[in-house]
Amino acid sequence: MNYGVVFYILGWILKAESIFLLFPFIVGLIYGEGAAWSYLLTAGICLVAGVLLSLRKPKKGGLFLKEGFFVVGLGWTFMSVFGALPFVFSNDIPHFMDALFETASGLSTTGASILSDIEALSHASLFWRSFTHLLGGMGVFVFLSALLPMLGGNSVNLMKAESTGPSVDKLVPKLKDTAKILYAIYLAMGLIECIILLCLGLPVFDSLCYTFGTIGTGGFGIKNDGLFSLDPAVQWVIGIFMVLSGVNYSMYFLMLRRKFKQAFSLEEVRLYLAFIIVSVVIIGFNISHMYSGTEETIRHSFFQVSSLITSTGFSTTDFDRWPEFSKCVLILCMVMGACAGSTGGGIKMSRVLIMFKSVKKQFQMLIHPRAVSKIRIDGVVVDHDVVRSTNAYIVLFIIVYAVSTLLISLENVDFTTSFTSVLATLNNMGPGLNKVGPTANFGFMSDFSKLILTFDMLAGRLELFPMLLIIVPKSWRKSL
Repeated sequence: MNYGVVFYILGWILKAESIFLLFPFIVGLIYGEGAAWSYLLTAGICLVAGVLLSLRKPKKGGLFLKEGFFVVGLGWTFMSVFGALPFVFSNDIPHFMDALFETASGLSTTGASILSDIEALSHASLFWRSFTHLLGGMGVFVFLSALLPMLGGNSVNLMKAESTGPSVDKLVPKLKDTAKILYAIYLAMGLIECIILLCLGLPVFDSLCYTFGTIGTGGFGIKNDGLFSLDPAVQWVIGIFMVLSGVNYSMYFLMLRRKFKQAFSLEEVRLYLAFIIVSVVIIGFNISHMYSGTEETIRHSFFQVSSLITSTGFSTTDFDRWPEFSKCVLILCMVMGACAGSTGGGIKMSRVLIMFKSVKKQFQMLIHPRAVSKIRIDGVVVDHDVVRSTNAYIVLFIIVYAVSTLLISLENVDFTTSFTSVLATLNNMGPGLNKVGPTANFGFMSDFSKLILTFDMLAGRLELFPMLLIIVPKSWRKSL
């Protein structure tokens, strides 16, 4: 392990976090809250630690794939730990493990919470919770790549470790330009949503927080009743932007280049949208007897499907009370997830496509043993390394899921709660079922279970490997 490059990048991460912490500080000052100074204090701690770690810039070429994955896993852990401090300092969340859970949930865009009274928090803390979604949605390392030269071309290893999906491609030749394009699209979508919410009558603070949670597909609310009491028009807008945030950003890039035919022919996006439509329709029929009219039925069905397939976690109704069939469809949405190259969680539609096409290829080989068959997506042959990494990810996902569920079962809660609490955190969804349903929270769990689920949230956001790498002792060995 090249510790020089690891310390240098971790230093820049903490310096960036010190700047991010100034935003809730300003919000706290606007509302005249004492909690504001907790954020300024934490910003100072991050700045000092960051400067000390990044004093010595390593030579170029030291950031290999292992270091890239390792430093991303460690960097997100550092951000979660330091980001939890203002909650503790302000006494908004006095217990550190709870504060760490809440911060990791925000950065990983999970939206799972330990809070039973959200409205008791200061505006500064409410803003920081939601703002972490904006930071974690597109990725902190992508942000740094857009602004800083970092370590030259080797910075692509950071993007590979942080970005979602089985493979990472540059939209344009230079990584820095790719990062800028991604963030421009990301922030433009957020600006459009925020303006629409303002036009619908929401206050500025509420509009910003809901926008952060939507485009980051995070799901932290600012009211105790979630989004239940919001105007139907607001619920429709947030639901639509959740779907848009789950689309592969390559589609938006192609649209900006006026390659509309190529953009709308992406197989992954078509599967994603088709799955949403089918899920909304069949759930709508299944729950039609529970609501007063067609619009209300379709709205709740569309919103919950959009929220869970994109891993956002917002809710407009208690779907834990829906028929078992509808809940099973929602669980399937949780597992499949959004598109690769989006801010959404889950296994990702691209991997689902690869798995289905791998099964189809196997059947073809059984029927025609001498036939030459290749897996193609969007007319391009899928590289064997991508298929292999997809298979490895699925196997590892099952192992982590099984082990985590087994450990959570030590809480002695019912199986549905254990099963869906891990599903909700590992897939960055937020709410589960039963005791961790949309009207409940994770506050009743022990510190041990919260630590397991915190790890799952970060591992799910970073596609498992970076977080697992930092707990493997061999990874810490210094390179010769």
